[in-house]
Amino acid sequence: MVELIEMLGWFWVIVILFAVFVLPSAIKVVREYERGVIFRLGRLVGARGPGLFFIIPVIEQMIKVDLRVVTMDVAKQETMTRDNVPVSVDAVVYFQVVNPEMAINNVENFVKATSLISQTTLRSIVGQFELDSLLSDRDTVNQRLQAIIDEQTEPWGVKVITVEVRDVVLPEAMRRAMARQAETERDRRAKIINAEGEFQAAEKLSEAARIISQTPQALQLRFLQTLTEVAAENNSTIVFPVPVDLFEPFIKKLSGQSQN
Repeated sequence: MVELIEMLGWFWVIVILFAVFVLPSAIKVVREYERGVIFRLGRLVGARGPGLFFIIPVIEQMIKVDLRVVTMDVAKQETMTRDNVPVSVDAVVYFQVVNPEMAINNVENFVKATSLISQTTLRSIVGQFELDSLLSDRDTVNQRLQAIIDEQTEPWGVKVITVEVRDVVLPEAMRRAMARQAETERDRRAKIINAEGEFQAAEKLSEAARIISQTPQALQLRFLQTLTEVAAENNSTIVFPVPVDLFEPFIKKLSGQSQN
């Protein structure tokens, strides 16, 4: 009887030890945005999750992989554009794991690998564009970068969602030259606009002169209108000569009566 009690005691000791040390390592909880990649005796079994599941302690091992979008800064890269202008370019890459098994089994560290391939691709692509295209056609540069980096990371189970060139730093001498060029271009446009305004004003004045030359009374009316405007602005007496043309109808009438 004593031996039975001792055996039951050891049994419960073993059960307690199993529950304390072995069972927690067998129970795994994987969140909604995670997957657990399982290896059984070194062989890839597959990915599990999300939720609660069990693995065989010691025999099976699990590595968690985050499936959320990762935002990664690409450090500044010193490179030359196609027209031999030295620039410093940095970017930001958005990617996520779409195949956790490949991300763990095909590459040692998919985050580091994606970062390095992004840096080398950024230098390569910037060297294929001229400076003006790099500054003005940023969307084309971003699309080219995204396509090439995504092609390189596809065997790792990583999907590159988008790549954005964040900043292009030019040498100080180049910035001053571009500022002078922009100022010269603004002056040229201002002179063209001013010349077009003068040309349109000259056309209108020429048309007005032609109309007035055809109707002399219009000139007299304009003369009187100008006098009215001057008198309204300045409270003073104005002496002006009266055009003879104003009296021409009366002179003709008096001449006709004297002949009769």
